[in-house]
Order: sequence, then structure tokens, then C-alpha cells
Amino acid sequence: MNPAATPGPGRHTDASPVDAGPNDEGPGVAGPDAASLAPAPLDRAAGYALLAELAGPGTRADTLGPLDELAPGFADWIVTALFGGTYQRPGLALRDRQVANLAALTALGGVEPQLADHVRNSLRIGLTREEITEVLVHLAPYVGVPKALAGLRIAAATFAESA
Repeated sequence: MNPAATPGPGRHTDASPVDAGPNDEGPGVAGPDAASLAPAPLDRAAGYALLAELAGPGTRADTLGPLDELAPGFADWIVTALFGGTYQRPGLALRDRQVANLAALTALGGVEPQLADHVRNSLRIGLTREEITEVLVHLAPYVGVPKALAGLRIAAATFAESA
């Protein structure tokens, strides 16, 4: 039996078409079976090594520890899936990924602590203050002036911390 079709909280208990798709892949999933898809490797050790490179040694204790106390296992999942998975994919340099992160977090808004962390991470891997500032200015016509200004305020405060 497919674990995704196993009854659980919020899952249907009947065998309706919503619960099982073709190839018994789960709710409403149609297409190739899992064996024919390229694997998405997750490298936990590489994730922790990259996080240490990006965020520095204090991150594990200062950020991951309290998060794990609140939501056990969630911090490890984030590091493994994100830094040991998505970040490990070929195709973009770490610098390019950081530019994308700055843009996404600025566009999202309301994530000031994460944006400040990524400004620090960007500086740590070699982006200059001028490049970070230009990324945020460049976003104004796409995400709106208020969000670009909010991003610039976070960057300025983060720059001042490291001065």
C-alpha cells in the first residue's frame, strides 16, 4: 500500500479517485512512476558544511538549537533539504543563489531576520555592499518601492553591524 494513501489526519479513508492516482503514486498524481524520475539526493553532511560556510559557526548554536527545542527535527530538515539538497544542485554558483535569495526575501517581505541573515551570508561569500544594494534597488520596479526600501533598510542595518 502506498504510504501517501494511508489514512491519517486530514486524509480520506475511502478509495476515491482523490486518494489514489495512476501508478498508485498518491493523491491525484499522474505521470511517470518514481523509478523513472531523476533522484533528488540529499547530503546532510554537505548541508551542515555549507551552512557553516555561509552563516558562520555560531549559527548552529544560536539559530538551530532554539529552533530544534521549539520544533524538534525541523532545523535538521531545513539544513538537510535546503543546504544539503537545493543548494547542492548544479547550475548556479553560490553567489548567484545568494542574489536570488536576496531578491526572493525582499519580494516576500515580512522576513526581516532571514533577509538580514542572507545579507550577512552574501557579504561572507564575497558580494560587496554595493552589489547587495544594487540588487535591492534593481528590485523596485518589480516588487514595488516600499518592499525595495524595506530591503535597503535591513541591508543598511546589517552593514552597520559589521562596521
